[in-house]
Amino acid sequence: MLKTIRQLPRTVWLIGLISLVNDSSSEMLYPLIPLYLSSVLMAGPRALGIIEGIAEATASLLKLFSGVVVDRTRHSKPWVVVGYGLAAFGRPLIAFVTSWPGLLLIRFADRIGKGLRSSPRDALLAGSVDAEQRGVAFGIHRAMDNAGAVVGPLVASALLAAGMALHDIFLWSVVPALLCVGLALSIHEPRDRQPVSTTPFQWNLRDMPDSFKRYLVVVAIFTLGNSSNMFLLLRAKELGVSEASIPLLWAAVSLVAMLFSTPLAGLSDKVGRIPLLLGGYVAYGLFYAGLGLMTHDGSVLFVLFGFYGLFMAATEGVEKALVADIAPVELRGTAFGWFNLTAGLFLLPASVVFGWLYQAFSPLVAFGFSTGCSLTAALLLWSWAFRMKLRDAYQTADGADH
Repeated sequence: MLKTIRQLPRTVWLIGLISLVNDSSSEMLYPLIPLYLSSVLMAGPRALGIIEGIAEATASLLKLFSGVVVDRTRHSKPWVVVGYGLAAFGRPLIAFVTSWPGLLLIRFADRIGKGLRSSPRDALLAGSVDAEQRGVAFGIHRAMDNAGAVVGPLVASALLAAGMALHDIFLWSVVPALLCVGLALSIHEPRDRQPVSTTPFQWNLRDMPDSFKRYLVVVAIFTLGNSSNMFLLLRAKELGVSEASIPLLWAAVSLVAMLFSTPLAGLSDKVGRIPLLLGGYVAYGLFYAGLGLMTHDGSVLFVLFGFYGLFMAATEGVEKALVADIAPVELRGTAFGWFNLTAGLFLLPASVVFGWLYQAFSPLVAFGFSTGCSLTAALLLWSWAFRMKLRDAYQTADGADH
């Protein structure tokens, strides 16, 4: 695997570095938003669910649009630069928000940027490597992305411990965000062998394999139980974790994901994508069940959050490598768009329903609902989504495109 990693092209490392810097800025603020929402804006779980659900659903619609456009134009870089630029100028504005609808508008703008850049970036990453390197390439990307998610919360925790106000931390996030835009401008796209399309835009799934369509159903069911991670931080605070320790807890999750993303995604190049995804879905269900059953802070809580990091490592890069495996090459951007659209659209009901169950009934009911969704998705992935022999059909070590 080390030889494969060393042979990865410059574009893969540059995209990973951009994600590292961007997430350093984003994740510096991410653990603070629930604190800001509850202590400054005086809003609860229901408002958090509405904000995150609408923001992520917006991003998902644009992920399909940008993916289809990339397939037509064969150019990813402009969308990547614009997408990161919107985030760079939007996040610091949180410092001036005085009500939760204002926070919703800022998160809305930030997610527009994510929607414009995600599918083009994924298509660019998939097109930069051979099929037998996809798992490792996406694993490296997720590892560097999670490295930024380690750095950001650590910086946030240090600034909070030093007495810096939340307002000032939001303002300082502009520095890494602008650096990220500069790096995006230096991307050189590989020459695409596919000709520029002259056919009309295609927004449907008509030309996609049946296995891809079934996979989207599994993703939808899983995502219905995959509410915003901010609820995890809110739950940790309720269980007794101090405000200064909340960013550290999230940094620990990202550290585990960073360490295991590349080896687990690389393993999928050898044994197939499905076993890794199955393990990740089950891990997610166990984590949510445990968090719902807990009644107080303790060492078990940190172990559980580490378990969540393993779920992220086993799924984030692997699921995108699987999309690249089964999608037609000429429709790869569209396939990533549909995948991102499905995952993101279901985040709206996921976060809204979770927030409602959390506030109207109990944390146990909300976390139990998510556990049920993840285990149902695992069962369908194993028994229905891919009807051929999983190991033979979806391992990509032979270099074949599916």
